[in-house]
Amino acid sequence: MGLTVALAGGVGAARLLRGLVRVLPPEDLVIVGNTGDDVEFYGLHICPDLDIVMYTLAGIVDEAKGWGVADDTFNFLDMMTRLGFETWFKLGDRDLAIHIVRTELLRRGMPLSQVTAELCRMLGLKVKLVPMTDDQVRTKIVSGKSRLDFQEYFVKRGTRDEVTGVIFEGADEAKPSPGILEAISEAERIVICPSNPILSVAPILAIPTVRKELEKTSAYVVGVSPIVGGKAIKGPADRIMRSMGFEASAFGVAKYYGGLLDHFIIDAVDAEHKERIERLGMKVTVANTIMKTLEDSVSLAKTVMEAR
Repeated sequence: MGLTVALAGGVGAARLLRGLVRVLPPEDLVIVGNTGDDVEFYGLHICPDLDIVMYTLAGIVDEAKGWGVADDTFNFLDMMTRLGFETWFKLGDRDLAIHIVRTELLRRGMPLSQVTAELCRMLGLKVKLVPMTDDQVRTKIVSGKSRLDFQEYFVKRGTRDEVTGVIFEGADEAKPSPGILEAISEAERIVICPSNPILSVAPILAIPTVRKELEKTSAYVVGVSPIVGGKAIKGPADRIMRSMGFEASAFGVAKYYGGLLDHFIIDAVDAEHKERIERLGMKVTVANTIMKTLEDSVSLAKTVMEAR
């Protein structure tokens, strides 16, 4: 079947990936994860999108929330609250162990890509999950005259600020993690997961050499819309697209990705957009893209891999 490279954000990507790992041999899939959301709390390096993917594929994710570890406790945060610290970023006790190990390995001099590979091994994952870069790239949210750290906007302030711009600090100078460019070059298929196009996928595309390699790839590039019926499945993608002047629809996402896509998969409720999207120069498949169960994820993964 050849190599498949998936560009992944958080929850939506993880749900598709749990299907892809069941229809592809692990050696045939490379997942490139967004690290623009990374943050440091209490001296610990936290990679929210990488963690969501790891926890989901390891079968330990909190399914109700879509992030964090199932049945986790929050005794650590309870004590931090008692000690007078801010605790708006919810770190569970089991979740905390991952961040401690990651931070310790980084302090020993391991690059993030190697640390991520080690954590995947510890969790029993055979698939290759690679952070988009070992360098520091940070997503900053512009809201009028204000500039917010991503997690301040996303978690602390609950995405209530109007987004008028997004900046990927450090992206221009960042180098992709080892093996990413080679994987894109060798891939037969590239999948843009149903993640927030502006906050989760754009940080990956903002690394110049990654974007350049994607633009010249001979691989078949398939995207899945994260917006269904004009609404984001999870998160603020629809509101952000509108506030930044894009149409908040499956068509708007397809137009945002533009010439990168060969094929776009949209939900059945958006079938009315099929011809409009095709006029952008890509093929369109209409399918069920809402992944409530593992069976839904596997079905959509098969649709992604069968798109021609």
